[in-house]
Amino acid sequence: MEDTEFLDEILRIIRDYLEGSTNVVDFVSPSSLRRMADLTLPLEGRGIDSIIEDIEQFLKYSVKTNDPGFMNPLWGGFNLAAFAGEIIATLSNNSMYTYELSPYATLVEQSLIKRMCEIVGFGEGNGTLTTGGSNGNMIGMMCARHQVDPLGQQRGFDGQKLVCFVSEESHYSVLMAANVLGIGFENVIKVPCDGDGRMRCDKLEEEIERSRLNNQIPFCVVATAATTVRGAFDPIKEIAQICSDNDLWFHVDAAWGGSCLFSAQHRKLMDGVELADSICWDAHKMMGVPLVCSAFLIKRPEVLRKICSHGNVAHYLFLGEAEEVDLGRISLQCGRRNDALKLFLAWREKGDAGWARLVESYMELADYLESLVTNHPQLEMMSSRQWTNVCIRFTDDSTDINEINREIRDRIVKSGNFMISQSNIGNNVILRPVIANPAVNTEQIDKLIAEIVSTGNDILRGIPFSQ
Repeated sequence: MEDTEFLDEILRIIRDYLEGSTNVVDFVSPSSLRRMADLTLPLEGRGIDSIIEDIEQFLKYSVKTNDPGFMNPLWGGFNLAAFAGEIIATLSNNSMYTYELSPYATLVEQSLIKRMCEIVGFGEGNGTLTTGGSNGNMIGMMCARHQVDPLGQQRGFDGQKLVCFVSEESHYSVLMAANVLGIGFENVIKVPCDGDGRMRCDKLEEEIERSRLNNQIPFCVVATAATTVRGAFDPIKEIAQICSDNDLWFHVDAAWGGSCLFSAQHRKLMDGVELADSICWDAHKMMGVPLVCSAFLIKRPEVLRKICSHGNVAHYLFLGEAEEVDLGRISLQCGRRNDALKLFLAWREKGDAGWARLVESYMELADYLESLVTNHPQLEMMSSRQWTNVCIRFTDDSTDINEINREIRDRIVKSGNFMISQSNIGNNVILRPVIANPAVNTEQIDKLIAEIVSTGNDILRGIPFSQ
């Protein structure tokens, strides 16, 4: 097969995939898929023709994240402009550490970071695209650690006394960062939340004072702007004041909720974010850009440049005349793919107003889903709602309702029509559909509710599942 024929065939497969989706996933158990799939790596290559069958098999058993029934994680859908950017970025195969190697892409990323800083309120800020919100949270904690111990970068850090503070419903990536940075899990203090899942400021002040009495060194607070389960927003302005009073670095994990800043209607959820020292924000979540596309933004860029100063010794990469433009000087990575182009093209297509309309449409769909749950006698809301996470459960008085809801979720996923998440709020098992996919509409939401209820009733009647 000639190269042009191969590319034509790939384009046909892409079109068929986008047009032919009928199920979110054709569920196959791991053991069965291992038996069915040919995953051998040959000693002698099989040629380009064999690749077509491999690609078709891959897509057949992949989760179709562009399907309107996909409401499981905090991302989903398909953006054509961003998809084109992903293809072109891979085709050009630039690396983002120097302007010399990625001239146009460097300027594209700088333009994106500048605009995101303006939206957040970091007038003189800067930042970098990262491998995800987890990495962004770690960089924020590195900056906080530098502020409390600037010499540690040279002589090493003793993290045993450093403590940071997060809400008890924060993302686990803060624990990951504590592990990587040598701070330790026990030094991540989980602050109690109110009934809506938001960090309690009175308890934060108590924990800061307690840590000092224990001869520990408080060094940062990580607030969450839209928690993973409930979609709760910590009270940013109040936390910022506490951090200012105690001279603590204030980082906001807005990986999931950052896109509310586009909407005049919903921006108030992050009121006071301009008072933070740093923030992470994932464009691959609510903005629908393909994985991975995540930004770390910082109010004082000199701190980021300092913690990334290890690159100064790379005389073979960084030349003096490009010092202010080479992105490798403000990144923990050396080789780094171009994740900027896909976001740039999507932004050029939609504009700020288009992102705002997208956010507002998602919130309207989440309102609609909540109203269906509230008005259905066999369903109940399990948490108040601030964002597009809708925490619900099927109800029945006479059975183990947690086990019923686990079984509902299992059957729904295996049926292939929908994919939603299961989680816990306290001791309660909940179902958590999330609206973050532009293919979702009210018709799909109606069907989801009907399937949850009918599946729950089948379980109550003892009807076995048949896939």
